[in-house]
Amino acid sequence: MQLPTETRTADLPLPERVRVQQVRLLSDNWYTLKTTRFDFLRSDGQWQTQDRETYDRGNGAALLLYQRARRRVLLTRQFRYPVFVNGWQRLMVEAVAGLLDEADPVSCIRAEAEQEAGVKLREVQPLFEAYMSPGSVTEKLHFFAAEYEDGDLFSEGGGLLDEGEDIARFELDFDEAMRQVEVGEIVDAKTIMLLRWAQRHVFGPPPGHGQLLVFIAGPYRSGTGDREAAIAANVRAMQDAAVQVAALGHVPLLGEWVTLPLIEAAGGRRGDLVWDRFFHPHAQAVLERCDLLLRIGGDSAGADRMVKAALARGLTVHHGLQGLQGLKLAEVTAAA
Repeated sequence: MQLPTETRTADLPLPERVRVQQVRLLSDNWYTLKTTRFDFLRSDGQWQTQDRETYDRGNGAALLLYQRARRRVLLTRQFRYPVFVNGWQRLMVEAVAGLLDEADPVSCIRAEAEQEAGVKLREVQPLFEAYMSPGSVTEKLHFFAAEYEDGDLFSEGGGLLDEGEDIARFELDFDEAMRQVEVGEIVDAKTIMLLRWAQRHVFGPPPGHGQLLVFIAGPYRSGTGDREAAIAANVRAMQDAAVQVAALGHVPLLGEWVTLPLIEAAGGRRGDLVWDRFFHPHAQAVLERCDLLLRIGGDSAGADRMVKAALARGLTVHHGLQGLQGLKLAEVTAAA
């Protein structure tokens, strides 16, 4: 059966595109495995009968425990039979995690932190939710992070014996944890996701790699009447600021350094169609890859446009060099 041409499949609520015909229980041993036959309304308007198996183990929660000042995380090791039979011949390194059962996500992760890692949590920060294997497993994970202190470690943890858990907690330097991700020694998806989150929002790159890429925005044509000498003076002002940014240990970048040679190579001139195609759009594209914006000089609609774009992206905007002294990338990413 095909829908009338005037009906658009994409406009229909998803429940109206699924017609369940039959559900059979295959296993109800540890968790629930079912096979389902259903009709699905494809995007071309055709109904198609499909058979799918769904493994329902309930939803869960995962937690990254970290110490910002000491730049380390607390993880666990345990045996996982499914990955063992798939070729993983080591204990699995993971973040603290567990199934919700009948608990809410926060209560669950607090209990798991105590059971697995022997940590009494203080503040718990909700991060995001994700379906980890949507092709076959119904589980949704709730992700959290929490900073801990040495005094919060009240036991060795270890998990629940009657559930077959044999869990060892250990602390790991964050940069070593990221190295293990890169070389394939940490392969658990939820743990990698949490470590990547921490790299962006907590730790940043290793010490010594804290240079900021600083976009410098200021007047270019504004107030010049397109007089070459006045435009050159505006460029010199931005370049002088760039030298000072570099002296503070950061990497300065002017949109003009990228766009003007490109416009010239493309045969364009100031104010023509080639100029309009490249000048502001490409400068804004470069801004997207920077860590913060430094606004200098007086009135400028173009520079103000860059400020607006930076704020929309969540970048910090500075109006003077004072705030850049001693600023590290980790501090910028943590504040973003």
